[in-house]
Amino acid sequence: MNFPRLQEKLEILADAAKYDVSCSSSGGNRKNKKGGLGDSHATGICHSYTEDGRCVSLLKILLTNHCIYDCAYCVSRKSNDIKRAAFTVEEVVDLTINFYRRNYIEGLFLSSGIFKDADTTMERLVRVAKKLRKEHNFNGYIHLKSIPGASDEIMKEAGLYADRLSINLEIPTTRGLKLLAPEKSHDQMIKPMGFIKNELILYKEEKKIFKNVPRFAPAGQSTQMIVGATDETDLKIIKVADHFYQNFKLKRVYYSGYVPMLEDKRLPSIDSQVPMLRENRLYQADWLMRFYGFKADEILEKSNPFLDLEVDPKLAWALRNREQFPVDINTATKEMILRVPGIGRKSMYKILTARNFQKLNLEHLRKMGVATNRAKYFVEFESQNIFNKYIDDFNFRKIILQGMKSKFQNPFSEQLTLF
Repeated sequence: MNFPRLQEKLEILADAAKYDVSCSSSGGNRKNKKGGLGDSHATGICHSYTEDGRCVSLLKILLTNHCIYDCAYCVSRKSNDIKRAAFTVEEVVDLTINFYRRNYIEGLFLSSGIFKDADTTMERLVRVAKKLRKEHNFNGYIHLKSIPGASDEIMKEAGLYADRLSINLEIPTTRGLKLLAPEKSHDQMIKPMGFIKNELILYKEEKKIFKNVPRFAPAGQSTQMIVGATDETDLKIIKVADHFYQNFKLKRVYYSGYVPMLEDKRLPSIDSQVPMLRENRLYQADWLMRFYGFKADEILEKSNPFLDLEVDPKLAWALRNREQFPVDINTATKEMILRVPGIGRKSMYKILTARNFQKLNLEHLRKMGVATNRAKYFVEFESQNIFNKYIDDFNFRKIILQGMKSKFQNPFSEQLTLF
């Protein structure tokens, strides 16, 4: 084996893969078998965190950065003057096994530029996963990036060997994709998504009848959208995400701020950078839709379609809907408690349990882990809550922000303002 050349390939293809953020996956539960290698049970992959706080990682590479497409936003576009490289199937398998044995990784995230055609590329990715599973009895986590336009037959085989499949929408809207990647279409991407969704449903139904049904992508499917390469609003982006959650049962939608790499009149200036905070706010909005019962139209309005960079989306909603507060923490519904800024799902369940035994107050909430520097303005109890009076204050937003900052700047400043 030519180790210097292999090292060069690894540097090129690992660097090219860093722009795909959708490797932060979890939910695989492929248990090890006697004589097998690896175990993906109850772990998150690619510098993600498990429920017990462990950080885990995977080998994240492209099979090749050769590509037949010329997408304006992609570093591997065919017109870009960069070093090109390609792994063989055996090289990827050997790297995965050797990295795993050295405890560098706990799984593999494998994507690729599209060479020749979609089926040829996808078939090569599947061969890697199949070889790991069948020949090396590898039971670690495998995440395969699906190739737009790949046939149903190849996608079905991919799902039998991969824990998670994902296919990137890339640009949120059809108009934006046509502008920056005219050779691609969302139809190419949506077709395999629909096939995977149907196969997952079929597997669940067959599992109810037959004991030994071959597993199909047990960690589900995900997608990624590039933010800021085109002019889509945050409202449009989260509406697209909500559509795919509802209709394709995705596990996750990932948001990747566009990184200026190339000069192109269709793209933002090379000197512009999508604020990391915008990406963070989109993830927060996504969390509200998935776990807090918010609809996209509630999080943002047409008249103000961008997320507030100064406050999180939940607090921004509460500030726009002050008439719904304060919430009586001892009698309110689960849904309304979840809408109180500073109260998360774990705290909500603690509140529902604790109030069966006693009347709760602000100190109880603090002990439960509620962020009371925000929540105290939006809740009420049997006893008087002096912070409720600020809800109708013209400077309410400013008061909350000062309180949030005081946690880090001056722990006594907020108390002194009461006198």
